[in-house]
Amino acid sequence: MSAKLYIVGTPIGNLGDFSPRAIETLRSVDFIAAEDTRVTLKLLNKFEIDTPMISYHEHNKASRHEEIASRIAAGESGALVTDAGMPAISDPGEDLVRFCHERGIAVESVPGPSALITALAISGMPSQRFSFEGFLPVAKAERTERLVTIKQYEGTLIFYEAPHKLKSTLSDMLSVLGDRQIALVRELTKLHETVERTTLSGAVDMYSQKEPKGEYVLIVGGAQKEAATEYTIESAVELAKKYLGEGMGASNAAKAAAAETGFKKGDIYKELIK
Repeated sequence: MSAKLYIVGTPIGNLGDFSPRAIETLRSVDFIAAEDTRVTLKLLNKFEIDTPMISYHEHNKASRHEEIASRIAAGESGALVTDAGMPAISDPGEDLVRFCHERGIAVESVPGPSALITALAISGMPSQRFSFEGFLPVAKAERTERLVTIKQYEGTLIFYEAPHKLKSTLSDMLSVLGDRQIALVRELTKLHETVERTTLSGAVDMYSQKEPKGEYVLIVGGAQKEAATEYTIESAVELAKKYLGEGMGASNAAKAAAAETGFKKGDIYKELIK
């Protein structure tokens, strides 16, 4: 193999989706950088791949960048894999790819399954324009702030979500975005793969009666074009107060209200703290 970094997609569920080229690449490189070596080892054993691994994840990536780049610069070939799907998409591998590019190290794709594209394809939701938002922040105030910033986007919105956070995420989406169409796609390519098409209010009600199971991709309809709302500085401040009550700090509440109303953040902030 050439001395470069190979970005290798791995199955998101069904092992039958592992491509022959991906298998051959992992067999041929000098080392594999894996998010969780225990997870990747199961995949390697299944396909009789004995290439050495090193760990590369969110908590050790800074110390690994130079090591990986130096090995490739010295003539070795390396592959980057994540636990499932394409590396560097909502994944710390993004930083390694950028690090290699900045040092003139070649990066080559060995594409494979991607949960966000697969979910969008089977959701039946509009796909001409979309924004992938990944995982929303855990803290409610930060999550609300992020949702406010994308509230006016007219394309389809795509999110990842873990089952234990799904209920609060759906509730916040309904509160900030309003009632929209949503497709909840779970357990992609696995035995219990499902697509639940409903509205945000319907999803909140549905999951008040059952517990979420499995990893979710949420496909949410974009903002609908409406007649422009006429804001006054007073109504802009009231909007900022609403965000303040939802847990935002005064500065961020003023910023969010400014983005939605067109008034200057400083003007809203001065009235807000009076």
